[in-house]
Amino acid sequence: MRLRKMNGPEVGRPRKNKCNFFCILLLPFSIGSVYAADTGTAQSTIQKTLDKIFLPNKPKPSAEKINITELSKYNLDTSRVQEMPAVAYGRTQQGNYNPNTVAKNLSFIDAIHIAVQRRPEITQSIATVASQNANIDLANAAYYPQISGGLSTADLTKGERGRQLVSLNATQMLYDFGKTKSAVGIEEAKMLQEQANVLVNLDEVSFDVANAIINIKRYQEVAKIAQQQIAGVSRIAEIANLRATAGISSQADPIQAKSNLEAAESNLIVQETQLRQYQQRLRTLLGFDVSQINWVIPDRILTAAALYDDPDFKMIPSMMQAQAGVEVAKLQKQQSKLSAYPTLNVKGSLSQAVNGRNPNNDEDDGLYNSIMLEATSNFYQGGAIAAQTRAASYAEEAAKAQVNTVYLDVIDQVRMIREQIENKKRQMSILVQRRETTVRTKELYQEQYKLGTRTVVDLLNAEQAIHSAAQEIVTSQYDIYSALAQYIQVTGRSRNIYELNNISIQGFEVQP
Repeated sequence: MRLRKMNGPEVGRPRKNKCNFFCILLLPFSIGSVYAADTGTAQSTIQKTLDKIFLPNKPKPSAEKINITELSKYNLDTSRVQEMPAVAYGRTQQGNYNPNTVAKNLSFIDAIHIAVQRRPEITQSIATVASQNANIDLANAAYYPQISGGLSTADLTKGERGRQLVSLNATQMLYDFGKTKSAVGIEEAKMLQEQANVLVNLDEVSFDVANAIINIKRYQEVAKIAQQQIAGVSRIAEIANLRATAGISSQADPIQAKSNLEAAESNLIVQETQLRQYQQRLRTLLGFDVSQINWVIPDRILTAAALYDDPDFKMIPSMMQAQAGVEVAKLQKQQSKLSAYPTLNVKGSLSQAVNGRNPNNDEDDGLYNSIMLEATSNFYQGGAIAAQTRAASYAEEAAKAQVNTVYLDVIDQVRMIREQIENKKRQMSILVQRRETTVRTKELYQEQYKLGTRTVVDLLNAEQAIHSAAQEIVTSQYDIYSALAQYIQVTGRSRNIYELNNISIQGFEVQP
């Protein structure tokens, strides 16, 4: 129905219906306004009425409660987390890795290569790099023409409701005072951050594998010492039983020897438990059972670690990441300042009216086209640009502080590792002398025990001292290996020492 224009106070029937419609629509709000001054619940009633009209039926999440039922509504897909890895390992291995034919002397380096090829945290960081690379393309897109088009109808409150307007618009940025260049630079700096994060994850996974293997070797050696201790205490217990049965020594000697034997057996269980825990950790990292593999720690961990060389901070991934963060903050600050400058564009438009007049030239089924220059600028945004610039300045200071934090952390860890290794070396030299002394002491005690001048407790203590010294020597030795592995990670030497450069790691390659 078409409405006709009325010149006088008289209202036609269509206008009357329209008035009644709006009166009915506004009635609830009018009533609410009348009672707002008299009733405390009127405002709440209005709010509930508006909520029912404009807000969806879904309840608003609470900021004071945690709903476990809502948080647990997801599907967990573990199909891509394989227990057995399908990756190649080593320099000469061809095809997929077969855990059923694994050599028992799988090398230290091969284990690290297997782990980095399958760990999901590396997959995640590589995918993030690819995503950020797409963001660079997105920022570069502002240099190219922006073309849009569509189909619209006429104003539905007026005549010519059946008209359609087909339009095509194109905009080409001519000059923006470097705003687009700054946006591209930000995305490129963020990509450097994500690439450094890949290196951080590579170093962490490499250290996890190296540390697990070192501790497996540690507890294998310690378990052997615990078994030797059991054998030694068993021999003393046998002698004590014979002497007590013959009435030569006290009946308390066999009991004392049995107590020490049980303590040695308990110690063996503790060491085997630690061994199995690290074997399970390495199994998670590699994806197959490692209990039968004879690990060999390469000498290059000792020779190539360069313990007393000054760290090259430019090669440390965490420092690379922090420096990239500074660059991001600088570019964001620059972009904030540039947002106040105008942008010059050339715009072209083309429109074709169908079943009516083209509003651009008022012609029936008219065709209209235009080309123009346009300059746009944000003159005032309530102080938003100034606030954004200040925020970017503080972000830059925070990024610079992060660089200093990383520097101090690396220096602190390097000094602590060096001090630890030096102390362990000194301790080992003393422990070796102690072991030799305790062996000689045990021999003397055995002679004196036969003569009755020493008790079985003295023999047991000497036996315990021998194996305790041997265990401490092994522990100190592998503490040094573990500290060197940590030093390699902290100083960014993992990729060189573990041969991770110039190889494909889940489609990603690190080039020195």
